[in-house]
Amino acid sequence: MAKLGIGVLGWAHGHVQTYASLIKDFDDAELIMAWDHDEERGQACAQNFGGGYSPDPADVLDNPDVQLVIVGAETNRHPQVCVAAANAGKDIILQKPMALSLEGCDAIIEAVERNGVWFSMAFQMRYDAANLKMKQMCDDGMLGKIGILRRRHCLNLLFNKDFFTGKTAWHVDPEQNMGMWMDDASHAADYLYWMLGEPVSVMAEIDKTMTDVVFDETGVAIYRYPSGAMAILFNSSAMWASESTTEIYGDRGVLIENYGDGVSTHLLPPHPVHVKYFDSQDPAKGWQDLGIPIPAGHGVRIQNVIRNMLDEYKAGKVQCSARDGRVSTAMILAAYESAREGRRVCL
Repeated sequence: MAKLGIGVLGWAHGHVQTYASLIKDFDDAELIMAWDHDEERGQACAQNFGGGYSPDPADVLDNPDVQLVIVGAETNRHPQVCVAAANAGKDIILQKPMALSLEGCDAIIEAVERNGVWFSMAFQMRYDAANLKMKQMCDDGMLGKIGILRRRHCLNLLFNKDFFTGKTAWHVDPEQNMGMWMDDASHAADYLYWMLGEPVSVMAEIDKTMTDVVFDETGVAIYRYPSGAMAILFNSSAMWASESTTEIYGDRGVLIENYGDGVSTHLLPPHPVHVKYFDSQDPAKGWQDLGIPIPAGHGVRIQNVIRNMLDEYKAGKVQCSARDGRVSTAMILAAYESAREGRRVCL
């Protein structure tokens, strides 16, 4: 059977480099051709991961051996790149966030639907074993009616000068990426949407509290849902260490996940428990360890993505569609608006 031909449109997102390093060893897929507007970066990645490099994206899009493209360009380039890929009939995996505006999201959605191409956002939290177990338990009613969900998603990147002065500095460029909260809180926003559906409003505070690198280093958003539930999103890119990552409270039970982000997976106390469950219908058991192993590091979660996505692609399934990707972008933009204007914002 012929291998699936994959193209890369931009190497800016480091996750794409992880995907490419794994694709090299897949027996059912291969990297054919890549483009990047940064010629030095593009050539280096092509050399490291295989496939050709071209300074012209048309060489990827016009290549008949390329069926699927992974878009890892800077976020402000997503609409232009994805529309071109869809118009060329290429199926698309897109890195988060979808775009920096709802107009950009809508341009991608229109091109994807008009051309009938397969499209999925690459949110690694949807492929994590702990998250999948918690999603299944919530859907199965093991918590009863969910009233509160809190998700913390944190990094220590803004304590690392190389991150915001080198090749990755585009992450903190307002033109290319809006800000760090846009970039990283989008993971947690999609998680909340995946677990609870679309919220109806948000109140937020987003600011810098420990560094002077960006205006949006740390933020807290409280989303409300049609059911009355609250979801609290806490995101910071200036946190050295942490533990509790997700708390879900229902009228029957409680789920707590620890060590589920980049600053906690490698800092474990004695006898750590990854996910624990309390069931009010069986209180004698106390906290129940669900036996889910803690990943060796945050990179393991990223590595889970590409194999699962390619399997979904071959099966014609989509984990996070273009319309789904728009929701998390809308949630983040509404939080910025709330913080800026000091008021509740309806979505």
